[in-house]
Amino acid sequence: MSIILESNINYTDLVLSTANKRRWHLAHAHFLCERAFQYLFKYVVANNVNKLSNIPSQRHDYTRNSNRYCKSTSAIETIPRTVAGNLQCSNNRKKWRMALAYNLCEQAFMNLLNEVIMKNNKMVPIVQLKSLSRKAKMHSPLPPDTVVINVAQLCSGFNDSNTSTLVKLVKDRSVSQLNQLGGISGIVTSLNCDINRGIDPQDVLRRREDYGTNTYNKPPTKSFFQFIWEAFQDPTILILLVCAAFSLGFGIKEHGLKEGWYDGGSIFVAVFLVISVSAISDFRQSKQFDKLSKVSNNIQVEVVRNGRRQKISIFEIVVGDVVCLKIGDQVPADGLFLEGHSLLIDESSMTGEADHVEIDHIQNPFLTSGTKVADGYAKMIVTSVGMNTTWGEMMSTITGNSDEQTPLQSRLNKLTSAIGKIGLAVAFLVLVVLLVRYFTGTTEDEHGNKEFNGSKTKTDDVINAVVGIIADAVTIVVVAIPEGLPLAVTLTLAYSMKRMMKDQAMVRKLSACETMGSATTICTDKTGTLTLNQMKVTQFWLGQDLMEENNFKSIPANVLDVLHQGVSLNTTGSVHKSSESNFEFSGSPTEKAILQWAVLGLQMNTEMVNENCIILNVEAFNSEKKRSGVLIRKVEDNTLYSHWKGAAEMILAICSYYHDSAGNKKPIDDDERMRFEKIIEGMAVSSLRCIAFAYKKIQLDHTNGITDQRVPDDGLILIGLTGMKDPCRPGVKRAVEDCQYAGVDIKMITGDNLFTAKAIALECGILQQHHGTDGFVVEGVEFRNYSEEERMEKVDRILVMARSSPSDKLLMVQCLRKKGHVVAVTGDGTNDASALKEADVGLSMGIQGTEVAKESSDIVILDDNFATVVTVLKWGRCVYTNIQKFIQFQLTVNVAALVINVVAAISAGEVPLTAVQLLWVNLIMDTLGALALATERPTKDLLEKKPVGRTEPLITNVMWRNLLAQALYQISILLTLQFKGETIFSVNEKVNKTLIFNLFVLCQVFNEFNARKLEKKNVFEGILGNKLFVGIILVTVVLQVVMVEFLRKFADTERLSWGQWGVCIALASVSWPIGWLVKCIPVPEKHFFSYLSWKTLKFA
Repeated sequence: MSIILESNINYTDLVLSTANKRRWHLAHAHFLCERAFQYLFKYVVANNVNKLSNIPSQRHDYTRNSNRYCKSTSAIETIPRTVAGNLQCSNNRKKWRMALAYNLCEQAFMNLLNEVIMKNNKMVPIVQLKSLSRKAKMHSPLPPDTVVINVAQLCSGFNDSNTSTLVKLVKDRSVSQLNQLGGISGIVTSLNCDINRGIDPQDVLRRREDYGTNTYNKPPTKSFFQFIWEAFQDPTILILLVCAAFSLGFGIKEHGLKEGWYDGGSIFVAVFLVISVSAISDFRQSKQFDKLSKVSNNIQVEVVRNGRRQKISIFEIVVGDVVCLKIGDQVPADGLFLEGHSLLIDESSMTGEADHVEIDHIQNPFLTSGTKVADGYAKMIVTSVGMNTTWGEMMSTITGNSDEQTPLQSRLNKLTSAIGKIGLAVAFLVLVVLLVRYFTGTTEDEHGNKEFNGSKTKTDDVINAVVGIIADAVTIVVVAIPEGLPLAVTLTLAYSMKRMMKDQAMVRKLSACETMGSATTICTDKTGTLTLNQMKVTQFWLGQDLMEENNFKSIPANVLDVLHQGVSLNTTGSVHKSSESNFEFSGSPTEKAILQWAVLGLQMNTEMVNENCIILNVEAFNSEKKRSGVLIRKVEDNTLYSHWKGAAEMILAICSYYHDSAGNKKPIDDDERMRFEKIIEGMAVSSLRCIAFAYKKIQLDHTNGITDQRVPDDGLILIGLTGMKDPCRPGVKRAVEDCQYAGVDIKMITGDNLFTAKAIALECGILQQHHGTDGFVVEGVEFRNYSEEERMEKVDRILVMARSSPSDKLLMVQCLRKKGHVVAVTGDGTNDASALKEADVGLSMGIQGTEVAKESSDIVILDDNFATVVTVLKWGRCVYTNIQKFIQFQLTVNVAALVINVVAAISAGEVPLTAVQLLWVNLIMDTLGALALATERPTKDLLEKKPVGRTEPLITNVMWRNLLAQALYQISILLTLQFKGETIFSVNEKVNKTLIFNLFVLCQVFNEFNARKLEKKNVFEGILGNKLFVGIILVTVVLQVVMVEFLRKFADTERLSWGQWGVCIALASVSWPIGWLVKCIPVPEKHFFSYLSWKTLKFA
C-alpha cells in the first residue's frame, strides 16, 4: 500500500538532508511495519482460536533502550506462552520477531519527526496516516505539499524473502524487477549501505549470519580408506592376495593353525604394509594439493568500509560491501554496478562467449561472480555471496584435479610400462621353468626328498606347491615393475611445491615445476620484478624549468589549479585522511606516488577538488596507448576540461602548447619539442619513470558540441613532467648473473622508454657496457615491423625491448619457441595473459598481478621478486635431477633382482628370495627410496649445468654407467653366495638364503648414498641437511635387523652372528668405492642408444 503524510509543508527537503536522511528512512520503515505486526498477530490468533479460548491474555513491556529515539515504553498485548510454541515454527518464527521489532520502532519515528521539525522551527499539524488506493491515486491529484512513501520499498529489511529476491535479481538480470525494488538506490538503502562510505565493519558479523559467507560447498575429498581401496585395485596386488589366501589355507590344513599360517599370513602382512604406506603417501599429497588450492583461491579484494579503501580476502566479502573493481580483477560476488567508467566484463568463464559485455546503470547493471574486468573501473554493491551466486553453485560441483599428469609423469609411465613388460616376460620364464622342474621331479624338499612323485603326491601338496611357485613369479613382477617412479614424481613435485611456497612461489600447474628446469630463456618485466616498485616523485619540470622541492609554492595558481584537477580526478587511486595530519594512499605504486607528491608537496585537497568538479567520461589506462584521460565539468561555471596523464613522450606527442614557469601559455614548435625530448631523455638516463600531465579547456558553441562526451586528445596544453625513481631490488644483479651462469638468457621487456630501459638493464646486469644498443636494445614498434625472417634472425641477440605492448611480448615468445627455446615469461597485467599462456612457463606477479594474469600463469611469484624466479629455476632443475636419482637407484635394484632370480630359477629350480622378502625389498626401493631421494633440496651445483632439452632422454649415459656398475657387482656377489655361499661360510641352506637376503637389502642401502650424486664423487656432501634421507636410512636398517633377527618365521630367515653381519656390511659397503671409481670413467655426450636408434630405450 502507499502511505500519505498530510501536512501544510513539504518534508522532502528535511528528509533528504545529509544529517537526517538515513535515520528518517529507517525509522519511517519501522513505523509503517507496525501494520505487519498487527496482521501477523491476527493471523496467528485466528489459526489458534481454540487454544486461546480459555487462556487469559498477558501483557509484557518491551523497551528499546539502545535506540536514542525510543523515549517511551511500548506496551504490547501478546498471546500466552502456551501458544508461543506454535509461533516458533519454522514458518512464523522469523516473521514474528521482525514484526515485533518493527512495532517497537513506532515511537522512534514520532520522536525523529518532532526532532526534525524542531530543528527547522516549523509548526505542523498532527501527522495523519491514510491509505491511498491505486484508483484514487489515478483520479485524485495529490497536493504539492504531500509526501508519498512506498511501503514495499522501505520495508525490505534483512529477511529470507529479501535474500531470495536479491539472488534472483542478478541471476535473472531483470531491469524491471530492479525498478520495482526502487532501482539501485533502493537496493542500497534496503541493505543499509552508503555508496561512499560502504558498510560499518561492526556490521559484518550480522550480515554474514543473515546472508551467508562468500564460500562454496566443495564436494567431499577422498578419504584415507578410498586411497587404500584404490591401492587394492592393482592386479598384481590382487593376484598376490589370492596366492596368499591359498597358501594360508593349505598351510593351516597341513601344519595346523599354530604353524601353518606363517607363509600365507606373512604375504598378507607384507601386502597390507605396502598398500598402507602407499595409501598414506597418496593421502598426504592429496591434502597438500587441497591446501595449496585454498591458498590459490584466496584472492585479495579492495572494498570500502567505514569510508576507507582496504584489501580483504574474497572469503570475507559480505552482502552490502562496496567493492572497487579495476582492469584484471575478478568479480568476487554477484552485485550491482554503482558507479564507474568504460566497464567491460569478460563473461567467458560463465557463458563461454568471447565478446566483452558493457556494464552501465540503465541497461545492464548486473555483475556476476567469477567474471573478469576486461576494461575500465567501477564500484559495485554486493547483493549475494557464496552458494547464492551462480559461480558458487558451479564451483561446488567441481573438484580440484590433483591427479594432473605432467609431461615427466607421462614419460615415466612409458618407462614403467616398458620395464614392466620385461619383468612380466622374466616372471613368465621363471614360472615355466619352476613348474617344469617341479613336475619332472627335479626339485627336492628340505629333507632331500623329491617334492613330486606322480600319483603318490597328495593333491593338496601339488596345489600348495603350484600356488607357491605362482606367488614367487607374481612377486618377481611386483619387484620388476617400478611403480615407485610415478610415486617419486608425485612426491618430489609435492615436496617442491611446499618448499617453493615458503620461497614465495605458488605453483598452480604441476607441469611448471619440471618445465622450469628446462628453461633456456626468461622474458621478464622491469617494474616490480627487477625493481622494488616503490615509486617516489623526485623531479618536477614546469615548462622547461626544474622545480625544487622547497620551491613548489612558486608554481602559478592557474597551473596549480589544473594540476590538482589532473592528479585528483584522473586517477584510480584514492586518499583517506585518517587524522589531521596523516593520510592513507591506495592504488597502484605509480598512482600512490603521484597522489602522495600532490597532497603532501603541492597541498592538494582531494575532497575539495572532487566536490568542485563532476566527471563526465573516463578513458582508462591502456597498455597500447600508455595513457589515461578524463572529461570533467567545473560546478561553478560549467566549463569543460579534458585531462590526460601518461608516458611523457606519448603525452608530448598530442600537446600543442605548454605552460612556462610563470604560468604563461606558449606554443610548442619543433625546437621546443626537441628541448622537451631532451629533458625526458635526461630523466630516463637517470633511471626515472617520466609521467606527463596535459589538459585542454573546451569551448562549447552552437557548432561545436561534444555529443558523445569523448575525452578530446588534440591541441593539449602540457602542464608538467614528473620523474619517479624506482630503485632496483637488492640482489637482482646477482640473480641475473646466476641465470646467465646457468645458461639461461634474460630478456627485459618493458613499457618504459628506451633510455630508462637501458639504464635499468645496465644496473641489473642484463646489458653490459660493451653491448651498446646496436641489436641488443630495440623498441616494440621496431621489433613489430621486422619481417618474419628478420625477427627470427635477431630475436636471440635482443636483450632489452622498450616501449613494448603486450602483443610485442607475445610475438617475441612465439619467435623464441619457434627457434626451440623453452621460454618462461613474467607478467602482471590483463593484456599479458596471451604471452603467459603462450610461454612454456607463465610466471605472474602476486602483488601487482591482476587476477586474469594469475589465472593465465603456471606459477605465481608472491613477492614480485626476480630472485624468486631464479629460485623457481633451481627447484625446476632439482625436480628433474631428483627423478633421475631415483630412476638410477630403482633400475639398479630391478636389474639385479631380475638377473638373480632368472639364473637361480633356471639353474637351481628355485628363487633365492621368498615372496615376503621380495615385497620388503619392493617397499624399500619404491616408497622409502622415493621419499629419501625425491626430497633433496636444490644446490648451487644445479646452476652449473646447461638447461635440459625437450627431447633429452631421462636415462643419461652417466646414469647407465653408474647403475650397470652397481648392478654387475650385486649380481656377481649374490650369485656367488647362491652357489658357493654354504661352502664359503660353512652354513646351512637357510642361513645362506638369509645372508643373500640381508646382503641384497644392505647393498640397496649403501647404493642409496651413491644415488644422491649422479656425477659428484663426494656422495656425503650436504647429507646432514636432508634429515629425511638420514631418517629413512636409519629406519630401513632398524627394520632390516628386526626382519632378520626377530621376525624369522614371518620373513623365513635365520639369526645371523656378529661376524656374518660384519661380512654383509663389508661386502655391501664396497659399492661406495665402486661408485667413486666409475665416476672417474668419462662418458660420451651422445646417448648410447642413439647409435642403435632404439627409441624405446630413450623413453623420450
